[in-house]
Amino acid sequence: MHSTRPPLRPSSCSGLCTLLTLCVALAGSSLACAQESEGAALPLWEAGLFAGALSSPAYPASSQPNRRALVLPFLVYRGEVLRADRNGVGARMVHTDRVEFDIGFSGSLPASSNDVELRQGMPDLGTLIEFGPRVKVKLSEPAPGQRLTLEVPLRAVLEFNGGVRQVGYALEPKLAYEWQERGNWRLKSAFSLVLGDQQLNQYFYAVPAAYATSARPAYSAQAGLIGSRLSLDGSTRLGPDVNLFAFARYDLHEGAANRASPLFAQNQGTSIGLGLTWTLGRSQALAGSDAR
Repeated sequence: MHSTRPPLRPSSCSGLCTLLTLCVALAGSSLACAQESEGAALPLWEAGLFAGALSSPAYPASSQPNRRALVLPFLVYRGEVLRADRNGVGARMVHTDRVEFDIGFSGSLPASSNDVELRQGMPDLGTLIEFGPRVKVKLSEPAPGQRLTLEVPLRAVLEFNGGVRQVGYALEPKLAYEWQERGNWRLKSAFSLVLGDQQLNQYFYAVPAAYATSARPAYSAQAGLIGSRLSLDGSTRLGPDVNLFAFARYDLHEGAANRASPLFAQNQGTSIGLGLTWTLGRSQALAGSDAR
């Protein structure tokens, strides 16, 4: 779930871990896109600086945004098994022309309950990291430079908030279409469903009796749909070492399993982000011929 997860005023370490995970994925995306568009072989590793800004709901179905601007270092590594690239951070176990199976990470930004009106007085929600297997299947290649894929990640969700604890599981089957535009823009549109087990939905939507008020009655969440998601992201090269990326996402929570929660504020939400990567160094050694 690219989603912003809400939490805390987390420890700087946990927040930084999440931001670095996001930066690796976004930086890898823009670097790989620009280079693949030229048919160039990719360096085994690249390192540099990432600068970007993001606005996203504080948590799924929240009406209040969570905004961040940041400048951080990034590292992209394209090993045969261990990888940190545009697909995230993890270990690629199987890779053929049609099917990929990997173990990976994803993350989301924190937000404090003090900044969310419906959560006033409740504990902060900590920085979340997702970890687990993903299967990616290429369904078709309608034309050169285009492909339609199905991705099915199942990931344990971990909260970092003065410690580490598991807060449930997330499943996000995704249908994605990637294509290359003139001007070296590489674009990806996707539609996905985001589902959570009861523990994860409790994390977002439960109101324990200790935090219930006349305006916020106690509520116990159930497993099921969190929402559907439509996204578009793209990247392009601005120079030999500078790449631009942008993304937009629309979340629809119609039919969500926990619409009755007093923490469920609205049926839809939007996220946008814009950033640059500046590569300061790269290896002379090249990754395997298949860097996709």
